[in-house]
Amino acid sequence: MKVAVIGTQGVPASYGGFESLVENLLGANCPEDVEYTVFCSKKDMDPSLSEYKGAKLRYVPLHANGAQSMPYDMLSLCKAAHGYDVVLVLGVSGCLFMPVFVRITRSKIIVNIDGLEHRRDKWSRFAKWILRHSEAMAVRYADAVVADNKGIQDYVSETYGRPSELIAYGGDHVRKKLSEEFCRSTLRRYGLERGNYAITVCRIEPENNSHHILEAFSHTDHPLIFIGNWNHSDWSRQLKERYQDFPNIRLVDAVYDLDILYALRSNAGIYVHGHSAGGTNPSLVEAMFFGIPIIAFDCVYNRETTFNRADYFKEEKELRSLLDRDDLNGAEMRELAKSHYTWSRIAGQYVGLYRRLCGDK
Repeated sequence: MKVAVIGTQGVPASYGGFESLVENLLGANCPEDVEYTVFCSKKDMDPSLSEYKGAKLRYVPLHANGAQSMPYDMLSLCKAAHGYDVVLVLGVSGCLFMPVFVRITRSKIIVNIDGLEHRRDKWSRFAKWILRHSEAMAVRYADAVVADNKGIQDYVSETYGRPSELIAYGGDHVRKKLSEEFCRSTLRRYGLERGNYAITVCRIEPENNSHHILEAFSHTDHPLIFIGNWNHSDWSRQLKERYQDFPNIRLVDAVYDLDILYALRSNAGIYVHGHSAGGTNPSLVEAMFFGIPIIAFDCVYNRETTFNRADYFKEEKELRSLLDRDDLNGAEMRELAKSHYTWSRIAGQYVGLYRRLCGDK
């Protein structure tokens, strides 16, 4: 069975959630009777690599993100119109092209609509309109729609009146073994004490409630390390300026060394998750595998991801109150993650969907 994957920057994964998804659909999680072709950005990836983890790589001469994301996805769809049993589209950026694509292909089409992009605060009114209509085209024309969260699944049912497949996101790729000395030296480097600090890792955007988290911690003595893209926008730079001098708050630019990031996350006492949009957020699933207490923003997506078993806040006062508690426990989060969010399970659900659509080909 030949499956084309559209909508990511490409593999090897180095960017975001969908890239990590594709990375983990390949290799050991891919059965022998499934052959993936991943469409990659020639501008962003190394075009000399023609195969990766058993998958074929095809390149599109555009950037995968930013202003070129829509034409990138549309051109990828054109290149994938023939020769595949299934076309797996990740995200809705190029789905305005879907009414044309269904007329030029015989492939079964699966669209993972991601996290309701048109509701994100970062987009202009026009961009939100485009994304909203792209989502509608995706849901209307796809043979199957994938929702990564029960909240997204309910939204598809209520808004469009059609069912969707619930397939979440894996997180067990974060598990690794590092030496005690490496972990200790990493904590010393950042001035942290094992188990005695909170950590947040996210893009610095209003929808991730970065400002509320920082304001809450500015009224406590609890140590916080906040990792993000602090020079991303005027808003993020203003936050950095306002909170960087608090003695208990460390604002750290994005960390790309996965060993350092692992050491910081796995040794934290609390993980604070402020995302309010996006379905099943990868960083939340990953945090569950560390077995530390999780305090998440109170929205349907975060509650569904954590099975209503984490602790939640809506405002700064609630977050401060939770930080003062000494009975928070993350052991149940790890067990839930191991039961529901392993990549072998997720990859198997995708393969099962391909087979059902293609009549167990």
